[in-house]
Amino acid sequence: MDRLQKELSKRLKAREEEGLLRTLKHTSGLIDFTSNDYLGLARSEDLFNAIHQKLNTLPARSNGATGSRLLAGNNSYYEEVESTLAGIFHAQAALIFNSGYSANLAVLSSLPQRGDTILYDELAHACIKDGTRLSMAKRFSFRHNDLNDLEAKLKRSEGNIFIAVESIYSMDGDACPLQELITLAEKYNAFIIVDEAHSTGVTGEKGSGLAVSLNVHDRIAVRIYTFGKAMGIHGACVTGSDELRNYLINFARPFIYTTALPPHSVVAIDCAFRYLQENIQTQEQLKKNIQLYLHATRDLPNKTISASAIQTAVYPGNDHVRSVAHALQQKGFDVRPILSPTVPKGTERLRICLHAFNTAQQIEELSVVLRSMETVGHS
Repeated sequence: MDRLQKELSKRLKAREEEGLLRTLKHTSGLIDFTSNDYLGLARSEDLFNAIHQKLNTLPARSNGATGSRLLAGNNSYYEEVESTLAGIFHAQAALIFNSGYSANLAVLSSLPQRGDTILYDELAHACIKDGTRLSMAKRFSFRHNDLNDLEAKLKRSEGNIFIAVESIYSMDGDACPLQELITLAEKYNAFIIVDEAHSTGVTGEKGSGLAVSLNVHDRIAVRIYTFGKAMGIHGACVTGSDELRNYLINFARPFIYTTALPPHSVVAIDCAFRYLQENIQTQEQLKKNIQLYLHATRDLPNKTISASAIQTAVYPGNDHVRSVAHALQQKGFDVRPILSPTVPKGTERLRICLHAFNTAQQIEELSVVLRSMETVGHS
């Protein structure tokens, strides 16, 4: 054991010396420009009360699922909620997973087989990359949103070809060119897997995401929706055909060998989508706040322009961006730095998340402080 502790300490020390040591922090009392709670559902007292009221109507008072869905963890309410989700996302079927991370692992580790090829965007989330590592298929990245690079790799691909992308990317907030991607994929008979984590709730009728809003959902083989961001709760689902659902039940290890979500989480999923349908105006408020921020920061030279709730301002260098984030926090704004190697060296940035609940005054004040940060952290 001592030898293991020494090895762990050595690795942690090396990370600390590189300036990359991660620690857990508390940031109470700051104005939220960092969370993924885009629509404010996580902080909604009305949703909180609706969840507890619904819990009290369930016939069984259970604190946990007691097992996997294939053993003791399934019930009719679980399947009822999945049917509701399938309707919202315009799919034949939906299958709930414990998180978006496990949903991506399930899909990418079980669908592609030995002899197949997975092509994934270089800026795809870690769970997509980890899922490809668990597959027996060959895997290659392509340059971010670069369809020419993707096509060059499609020409060299073997077996069944799977293209894994995100609808909205988490670091820059930019969108995948879905319509053009679909046309290219169909040319090479490739199957598309789309992670809708950052478009779930904020885009589309009933929060149905980017693919549905563009009316291209029926040309995508697999869509993954995450509920821990704009929906303000936890869990995820995979949508597609009835055959896809049955396949995952039989072959997806992250589904088969894990305890199912507890009843409270399933109720929360049900209630969150009902709440959003009754308060769909929060989508429009978020869009207004995004436009307000883009106007207020129009002369900020180091920002990347995004139509989503995720905005960035680049401050190259880990130490530099840390100092800028610290200065913003001292001014009362909860804004976090994104460091390399999470993003490529030289593109370290502030990741600024906008919300429906941010006020116009808060956004304007943030833009003023950002403009004053141009010289912070430079030696």
